[in-house]
Amino acid sequence: MQITVNHQLARIVRHNDESVRKGYIRNGGKEVKLFISALKAFQCNNRIVMAQRKHLDDFLRGRIIGRLECGRTQLEVSEKLGIAQSVISRLWKRFQDDGNVSRCYSTGRPRVTTPNEDRYLAVTAKRNRRSTASDLSRQLSSATGTTVSRQTVYRRLGHIGLYTRRPVRCVSLTATHCRLRLAWRREHALWTPQQWSCVIFSDESRFSLQSDSRRTFLWRAPGTRYHQENTIERHRYGGAGWLVWGGIILGSRTDLHFQSVTMTGHI
Repeated sequence: MQITVNHQLARIVRHNDESVRKGYIRNGGKEVKLFISALKAFQCNNRIVMAQRKHLDDFLRGRIIGRLECGRTQLEVSEKLGIAQSVISRLWKRFQDDGNVSRCYSTGRPRVTTPNEDRYLAVTAKRNRRSTASDLSRQLSSATGTTVSRQTVYRRLGHIGLYTRRPVRCVSLTATHCRLRLAWRREHALWTPQQWSCVIFSDESRFSLQSDSRRTFLWRAPGTRYHQENTIERHRYGGAGWLVWGGIILGSRTDLHFQSVTMTGHI
C-alpha cells in the first residue's frame, strides 16, 4: 500500500516526534490516527540507507534468505538489516524461481557480428573505399544474412583503424613528372638572386559556379592521407566558372586577372 503525505508529515517523521511514535500526528490542530504499517514503513525508511544502489555480498544475501525461511516478514528483515524492502522482495522472488541468490555478472550485450563477418567488412571497405556504411551493411546482409546498422559498421571498421575521411583532391604525379621536377631543381639549385629576379612564377585557380557538396568520403587509416588510393584527381571542371590568374616575382607581384574562359598558353 502506498500512502502520500505532505511535507509536514515527512518532516515530523524524520525528526521522530513523540506523537508519531505513538501513532498520531497533529495536522491543523487535529490528531489523526496513522496506519501501523505505514508508520513502521516511515520509521524504517527514516533509519536505513537505501541499499538498492549498492551491491550485496553473498553472505548478506544468505542472511536475508535465512531469516525469510525462518518465518520473518520482509518488513522485519528490512528493518533489522537496514535494506530496502524492494531489494529483499526481488531477492526472495529470485530465490523462489531458480534457487540462486548469487549476483549475476553480465558481459554486456552480445556482439551481432562474428570475427569472420568483421573481416568481411574490412576487406570490402578496403576494396571499395568509397562505399558508404549503408552499402557495406547491405553487402554483409546479402552475403551472410546478418543485418547490422550503420553505427555498427562504423564501430567495426574503427576498431581496425578505418575511418571515413574526405579524399585529397589533387593532380596525381606520374614517374615522368617526378623525374622532370627533380631535374629542374638540380639545374637551378645554384642560381643567384639576380638570376631569380628575371623569373616570374604564375598560377591560376578556377572557381566553379556550380555547387560542390564535397560529400564524397572514403575509408582510410590514419597517416595514409596522401596515398594514391586515397586521392581524387581533380583537373577537369564541368559547367560555368571563373579563372583567376596571378604571378609573383622576386620582390614584386602581378595584379590578379579574371577570365571567364579557359586560360591557355596564348592568353
